[in-house]
Amino acid sequence: MKKYIMALDAGTTSSRCILFDIGGKIVSMAQREFPQIFPREGWVEHDPMDIWSTEAAVAAEAVLKIGARWDEIYAIGITNQRQTTVVWDRKSGQPICNAIVWQCRRTADICEALAKDGKEEFIKERTGLLLDPYFSATKLQWILENIDGAREKAEAGELCFGTVDSWLIWKLTGGRVHATDYSNAARTMLFNIHTLEWDEELLSLFGVPRSMLPRVMPSASLFGYTDAALFGAEIAIGGVLGDQQAALFGQCCHSVGEVKNTYGTGGFLLMNTGERPYMTANGLITTVAWGIGDEVTYALEGSVFTSGAAIQWLRDGLGIIDTAPESESLAASVPDSDGVMVVPAFSGMGAPWWDPYARGMIIGITRATTRAHIARATLESLAYQTADVIDLMQRSLGEKITALRVDGGASANSLMLNFQADILGVPLHRPACIETTALGAAYMAGLSLGVYSSLAQIRENHKIECEITPKASPEWREEKIRVWRRAVERSLGWIE
Repeated sequence: MKKYIMALDAGTTSSRCILFDIGGKIVSMAQREFPQIFPREGWVEHDPMDIWSTEAAVAAEAVLKIGARWDEIYAIGITNQRQTTVVWDRKSGQPICNAIVWQCRRTADICEALAKDGKEEFIKERTGLLLDPYFSATKLQWILENIDGAREKAEAGELCFGTVDSWLIWKLTGGRVHATDYSNAARTMLFNIHTLEWDEELLSLFGVPRSMLPRVMPSASLFGYTDAALFGAEIAIGGVLGDQQAALFGQCCHSVGEVKNTYGTGGFLLMNTGERPYMTANGLITTVAWGIGDEVTYALEGSVFTSGAAIQWLRDGLGIIDTAPESESLAASVPDSDGVMVVPAFSGMGAPWWDPYARGMIIGITRATTRAHIARATLESLAYQTADVIDLMQRSLGEKITALRVDGGASANSLMLNFQADILGVPLHRPACIETTALGAAYMAGLSLGVYSSLAQIRENHKIECEITPKASPEWREEKIRVWRRAVERSLGWIE
């Protein structure tokens, strides 16, 4: 008898597997971190085999933890770090180089050259995206131009390109399926979000052979089955979503105007805009949220490059905490940051600044500054960056956001969330299950396999754990944001 839906969550710093029951409750979870590779300043890479081996390992671990059987799993849903670019040999299945991670800024010069050629508006009209190293197209172009033999093999049809979801589907199916979904394809800067097809003019612009590209399918699709030799059973792969779209779906933001923010490695605020792409003239991204059957839902997105990664930096870079949860108790040991501001522009700034040349900064230090003040200022930076995106979204739409649904690892930090509510001046809703990225993938897999008959049935599972209401005055809020923006201005354009 089927009991579980498996979600494979391929994050930026770790691989996770979560087993959910049909009610959306976590039954088992396993997680493993994998190495981050920094070959040069501003470059970020992953070994694709690390992503695959850790994901396969946590899948087995999550099943073994509860003594489950593989034939008790309805389906596997996949959700993944987006934009990260993997290229592998079609015959051997081996990557030809490390994956270039979404955070990597090595292609800033390519983007600059395209901007000088006047390509920004054309790219945005077709893709909804801004011309930035964040997206996959320039990463793939870089690989084809800089890895020995890559261009020749690609032209000969010997190479596959994919975002991390495609890489995992390929490995799970034993190389039988090369596919992606609308939400991930929409992040490559090669996909036309209006026609829902790879765009020939964009492929030509970036020099990408069409033979490299995966088949694009709705998010709720039967993508294939796992190779029986892998887990001892053929399990349906039934739902695929980029991580932020998965969180939007998992938060049950199924109606136009509903908004969520995920505090993961980065911070990503998405608003459901319905069946038509809503294009703006500022620093927001228009993207595909998901595809179910013939219906496509779009979203407006603001991307913060460094969110929870700033807390990891406190642990791994500065060494002032031993575990990420310690950041809250350390920050709470002082009443405020005592004027210290941390701008965590470790790999440039996303919305609303979109500056690949910005770099991180700590400012406002005095002789009285302690590690607790730096920890508190770092937590507060997550809230400030989110406030910048929401301000931009509100000005673009001409409407105020009345509530924000929050999730992701850092949303467990109550000190940060209270500060977030005060800075925004709107209530925050934290769900009973903050693992909404994995939950969204599980729900999509369940929907595609018929476990759920409708979105309404999925919404019945959604429960709010707590509402966090703002307590600060508008005057306090305005002054705090004014000082924050002074600090950001000093970090912009640092790399010349």
